[in-house]
Amino acid sequence: MSRHSKSQTPRRSEKLRASSSYPGAPILVAHTHTDFLQRVLEPPTYGFGREGDFVRPTHAQIWREFAGRLNLFKDRRNWLATWHWLASSLLAIPFFLFISRYFSLPLFAAAFVYSMVFLGSFGTFWFHRYGTHRAFQFADNRWGRFCAFVCRNLAIKIIAEEIYIVSHHVHHKYSEKPGDPYNVNGGGLYCFLADANHQLIRRDLDEREYQRVSGLIAHTGVRRNSYAQFKRWGSICHPVWTVLHYALNWAFWYGVFWLIGGHALATALFGGAAFWAFGVRTYNYDGHGRGKDRRREGVDFNREDLSVNQIWPGYVAGEWHNNHHLYPNGARSGFLRYQLDLPWHAISLLHDLKAVRSFRDYRQDFLEKHYFPYVASKAKLVPSGSPLACSFTPSITEPPTLS
Repeated sequence: MSRHSKSQTPRRSEKLRASSSYPGAPILVAHTHTDFLQRVLEPPTYGFGREGDFVRPTHAQIWREFAGRLNLFKDRRNWLATWHWLASSLLAIPFFLFISRYFSLPLFAAAFVYSMVFLGSFGTFWFHRYGTHRAFQFADNRWGRFCAFVCRNLAIKIIAEEIYIVSHHVHHKYSEKPGDPYNVNGGGLYCFLADANHQLIRRDLDEREYQRVSGLIAHTGVRRNSYAQFKRWGSICHPVWTVLHYALNWAFWYGVFWLIGGHALATALFGGAAFWAFGVRTYNYDGHGRGKDRRREGVDFNREDLSVNQIWPGYVAGEWHNNHHLYPNGARSGFLRYQLDLPWHAISLLHDLKAVRSFRDYRQDFLEKHYFPYVASKAKLVPSGSPLACSFTPSITEPPTLS
């Protein structure tokens, strides 16, 4: 357990809750928990499944659903999905301006680093570990609240908290099963269009259900709708406040980038954000092996789903996905020496600065229950006199890099 964590060893009850997909959200730890998760998302017209089995929709069905979810003339409650895709599309404007007017290799490199590393790590830090899993807690004082506000706006606004957080809870509960909003078995297009087709909250929630689901994002700073407003708009967030937040965020960051490097730098970094906005929609499909079992012995220890640890998402965003599914509410998913985890270092730094008061770190638990037993089992397969025997001896303080 890290020296930063308040408790030296996670309690077993805490670890069991971690695997249940709603860690850190006690309002949902109840006997009706599963029933609630089964109906919290608005089902597509083709359904999440049939008679308990997942039924993969055709591409035509997926596209028709997508068109319907973006049709404001049909239902104004389609505003959030429409805005989500409109905002991503608007980011394409600075991308094409950069390519056509300001392109240079140094600026391209800056855009690449900003989109892949900074935005990737920010998404893991804010939406994934804090927003969804409550893997760490900001200090409950002015300094902690100020830092939470800064962290929420630390990057160009691309994702609405509501779309990501609620559906990601469901994803962990029903990973690769009917109800998973970005079920890898649905195919690449199923996952790519999931934010509109499968990730919006259900519109016929009663008031008690709405209060429960809106509570899932209460800690993020989102100004939440009343139940009457929810019935009108079909969302937790209000369109006026959501669009205003995007506008102020974009204006601030474009101004900062312009002051540093003019329109050239601003269009480069906003163009990089456009690339990330569309690219991130493919992540869960890739992170679950594109529907095939690509798990590797000694690398991917979670065997409950097809999630895999990948070098690229791990290094640029701290997203060691198989490790994350093994310990979903952990503040760190890079457990081995080669598994760089930039969001974890940010959380650790904020803890040192007294902005974060507590977090969960399962690294030692992972080593003792998964990695060291694996290394020991391999050592037994090597004759004691073999020169290879020593290569399987674990380091108690730091595990060796896996090849």
